Amino acid sequence: MQFMIVVQGGPYTTQASLTAWHFARAVLASGHEIYRVFFYHDGAYNGNALVSPPQDEIDLHQAWRSLGKDHSLELIVCVASALRRGMLDETEAQRYEKAASNLDPQFTISGLGQLIDGALTADRTMTFGS
Repeated sequence: MQFMIVVQGGPYTTQASLTAWHFARAVLASGHEIYRVFFYHDGAYNGNALVSPPQDEIDLHQAWRSLGKDHSLELIVCVASALRRGMLDETEAQRYEKAASNLDPQFTISGLGQLIDGALTADRTMTFGS
């Protein structure tokens, strides 16, 4: 079975991101596939390369980054959500004449078309957060 995962909660404001990460790991461990992970609303914060949690807390940004890299997963951050929250990749930083970018290169900024495509392509879409 192929899953699309939508994460709408920030990494340290709700349990949505952590629960979605655990779910994604369980899906992969069970031999299923993940078509795409789409970070929407506050979920965009999961792609922030500058997050530095205390040493005794899980680094959810790094957890998603590693999962994406290890399993060749698409980690898509909604462009509108990202821009509203100051999350920029190199291209967006140049477009808006900002001094720096802060989106981890393992994550990709894209539009809602990726969300719709994923929902149409995957067998199941699981949403975490509200």
